[in-house]
Amino acid sequence: MAGERKVTDVSSLKEGSLVIFDGAACKVTSVDISKPGKHGHAKYRIVAVGILDGKKRDMVMPHVDVEVPIIGKKEAQVLTITGNKANIMDSTSFETFDMEIPEELRGKVKEGSTIIYWEILDDKVMKQVKE
Repeated sequence: MAGERKVTDVSSLKEGSLVIFDGAACKVTSVDISKPGKHGHAKYRIVAVGILDGKKRDMVMPHVDVEVPIIGKKEAQVLTITGNKANIMDSTSFETFDMEIPEELRGKVKEGSTIIYWEILDDKVMKQVKE
């Protein structure tokens, strides 16, 4: 599942779509299309923000194919907590690994609790505590 992606046409991107720019999964914030010139083709100006790093990326491209990340939404159980890191076990594969606890979930994540995490390209991100 890690690193899954698909290819789609740039014309199918719209605000809120996901796309891969510079190797990072990003959410599209705006799409502008310029008119084709006498001998040219329409150009797409895509502005997107990284899902994990929050970095703004601006790309101008012709009508081409782009890669789109496939986000795996998974469930896991918290085994132990050390500082801002949690050791978790995936509920399906029983794989264990360490994961950073996001600031908004600190204090809510407890040993034994079930969490939802996303697998985006090669990264795993804790998204919520399941009640």
